[in-house]
Amino acid sequence: MKVRAEILVNGLVQGVGYRYFVYREAHNFGVRGYVKNLYTGEVLTVVEGERAIVEEFINKLRVGPSHAYVKNCAVDWQEPKNEFDSFDVH
Repeated sequence: MKVRAEILVNGLVQGVGYRYFVYREAHNFGVRGYVKNLYTGEVLTVVEGERAIVEEFINKLRVGPSHAYVKNCAVDWQEPKNEFDSFDVH
C-alpha cells in the first residue's frame, strides 16, 4: 500500500549534511519526494512509497548522519498524491 509521509525533524540537523544523508537514503530505498531546510532550523522531508519501505526510511532519518543530533522526528501520515517523479533536495 502506497503512503505519503511528511516528516519534520529537529535538533542539530542543519549544516551537518542531514539533507544529503536523506537524499542518499531516499535513493537507497527507492522513495520519491523532497527534503528541505526550514527557517525554524528544522528539516522537512515529504516522501511517498510503499508503507513498509517508508517506515524503514523514517527509522534511518531518526538517527541521521554522524554529525547530526536528531532530537525529535514527527511523522504525519497522508494519502499519496503521486506528484513526484524523483527525490530532490530543495
